[in-house]
Amino acid sequence: MKEKVITTDSGSVYYWLSDCFDNDKPTLFFLHGMTGDHSMFQEQTEYFFDKYNLVLWDAPAHGKSRPFEGFTYEKAANIIKQIFGESNIPHAVFVGQSMGGFITQAVIKRFPEIVKAFVAIDSTPYGNSYYSRFDVFWLKQVEWMAYLYPVGWLKKAMAKQVSETSNTYNNMLSMLSVYDKKELCHLMGIGYAGFLDDNCDLDINCPVLLLLGEKDRTGKVKSYNKMWSKQTGYDLIIVENAGHNSNVDNPTVVNQEIEKFMERLDR
Repeated sequence: MKEKVITTDSGSVYYWLSDCFDNDKPTLFFLHGMTGDHSMFQEQTEYFFDKYNLVLWDAPAHGKSRPFEGFTYEKAANIIKQIFGESNIPHAVFVGQSMGGFITQAVIKRFPEIVKAFVAIDSTPYGNSYYSRFDVFWLKQVEWMAYLYPVGWLKKAMAKQVSETSNTYNNMLSMLSVYDKKELCHLMGIGYAGFLDDNCDLDINCPVLLLLGEKDRTGKVKSYNKMWSKQTGYDLIIVENAGHNSNVDNPTVVNQEIEKFMERLDR
């Protein structure tokens, strides 16, 4: 994979591309979750390396793409559009885990032509009807509530919450290791508050697949996915023996489901 960087007024954003892009192959763009980075897709990168063109990034204010001032989902969407333009990528299948699914929907809201299809991994939908006033209230409290806990304990608790395997736990701890307490809590705050600011009723006209870890314990992700599937008719696949980071907990099943989805798109 080739490492590249795009410079913006808010900060530099790092991304990675397949060494040789083949215009006859589809492109997969992997978008990690909040407080994560591109390393959470190591198993997907290895599995799909020879099958498709691959794009990964460290989202603004995450991983190597720090410091970054004033993160918003609109900024994230605009940067992706810029990356695609500079790299001559007309469109891709977006694979968004958790917050990566929020960012994908922020892109669909503004630039639907570059999203060929959408795989949501343990994410939740845009749409005002899904979130009660109670949900909105608590999402706005995340940042100050996170400050109540020692940072070491907070990181271990976050890693435990999203994982069912030691591999996922260690991967999450590694991704969290770069943040101090202030940065980590603020990142959690702007991630959720920013989502609420950008949320809207959204018509998604491309194919969509929902993947959900059987043991996902993060917030109301399970119930939101069931509502999302019921209201839209999108296929919802339950990933056994997996938590919120289901692509790390059970990469075999997740990779197989993504591959089957890609094969249906080709047909």
